[in-house]
Amino acid sequence: MFYDRARIYVKAGNGGNGAISFRREKYVPKGGPDGGDGGRGGNVYLRVDPQVNTLLAFSYQQHFRAESGEPGRGKKQSGRDGADLVIDVPPGTVVYDDTTGELLGDLVEPGETLLVARGGQGGRGNQHFATPTRQAPRLAEKGEPGEERWLRLELKLLADVGLVGLPNAGKSTLLAAASAARPKIADYPFTTLQPNLGVARLDDETTLVLADIPGLIEGAHAGAGLGHAFLRHIERTRVLIHLLDGTGPDPLRDFAQVNEELALFDPRLAEKPQIVAFNKMDLPEAQARWPEVQAGLKAQGYEAMAISAATGQGT
Repeated sequence: MFYDRARIYVKAGNGGNGAISFRREKYVPKGGPDGGDGGRGGNVYLRVDPQVNTLLAFSYQQHFRAESGEPGRGKKQSGRDGADLVIDVPPGTVVYDDTTGELLGDLVEPGETLLVARGGQGGRGNQHFATPTRQAPRLAEKGEPGEERWLRLELKLLADVGLVGLPNAGKSTLLAAASAARPKIADYPFTTLQPNLGVARLDDETTLVLADIPGLIEGAHAGAGLGHAFLRHIERTRVLIHLLDGTGPDPLRDFAQVNEELALFDPRLAEKPQIVAFNKMDLPEAQARWPEVQAGLKAQGYEAMAISAATGQGT
């Protein structure tokens, strides 16, 4: 299963309490206050780790707490600060406050960090409360509580090209032909149940990352089928490859339907540049239909390509 959503609880460390203490030395019968300050509570950070691919780890652990600061001590000794807690997430993780829905950050670059819960300040010891009229204060501050919140994490894959189309259009076959990825391929709808990434090498210095998502059906934007759950994974792509099934009942209608679902989910998806590929040209049925579909797409302003992902023709 592909884990691209998670809900976690984070709690920063509490600040340590300030100390109430008085100087006690031989021959100094009336030493003044010397209570130290409490240590700061540890912060909680999210950090991008390129070695992490999904949010699977958060299905096993949902609660994370940073270390609290230690209390102050006598002789004006401050307590030790609590250790910060760093939680690794995959590149492309979008972070929301689960209660308010506020967007807190979009983590993309390796090593990038986001502070999600700030540790509490340590309380001041009684050394800070001495005055000319109160020279032996029995007063110290308590440490501040650390921030806590529930977070919603959503993973959006980082890819240059997104493959879209109806189920069984041949997207996984094209991904396997163009890259070293080996997604599950079979001749029935919804073979692809989770996004797949593949890297295509154009030359010695240029590579493209392609994302294959489950096929879209009518009503996908509203939750029908599988594609709606993964449409956000192509939001970051620069271009879409729109794959048409050359053996389908009406490829032109399929083309319009998928574009409509993209626009209903997010109008910006429908505005992305598209390369239209008419697939399965190794089959006579597709070959016979190609001239009609090519003319229909050209009338809409699209110069379509005729390919066969299975044989490599046109790819």
